[in-house]
Amino acid sequence: MFALFRGACRSMSTAAYPFSKTALVLPDPAEAPSAALKLGKGLMPYLSTSLPTPEKQQLLRHFFSRRSRSQLQPGSIITVTLDHAPTTFTGVLLAIRRRGVDTSFVVRNIVQRTGVEMQFFANSPHLKEIKVLQRPPKGRMRRAKLYYLRDAPDKMSALAGNIKLQ
Repeated sequence: MFALFRGACRSMSTAAYPFSKTALVLPDPAEAPSAALKLGKGLMPYLSTSLPTPEKQQLLRHFFSRRSRSQLQPGSIITVTLDHAPTTFTGVLLAIRRRGVDTSFVVRNIVQRTGVEMQFFANSPHLKEIKVLQRPPKGRMRRAKLYYLRDAPDKMSALAGNIKLQ
């Protein structure tokens, strides 16, 4: 009897719910998958080109590609605009984590004498715009991750002290 119940549960769990409003049905991709992709090879490059929207792909190429002349660099002062509640967050870019579609970056600011850090994912639908207000001093910083600024408020304020608003 238990085997019969387990079989019934398994068949119910694989059943499709055509009338569900919460089920997401994605449109077919623009190009057909290649033969190598059907064999399971090249899955990650295929997903990195088909998952992000064209606007997000352009944002990833413009700000996060290592070959881009206008790439974001740690130590830059940036403003991030979010879409879901028109808010902006301005601060010092501490770190960039380049992982293709899963690229993210950490921005830190001092709000009411309290350090606030926010991590933004570049492919997030909430991310609307990134503006670079100021490049790092002397072209670049010596470190890729500026986590030492958490413990050095004087260095943090020296970086953020001379913001030129455009």
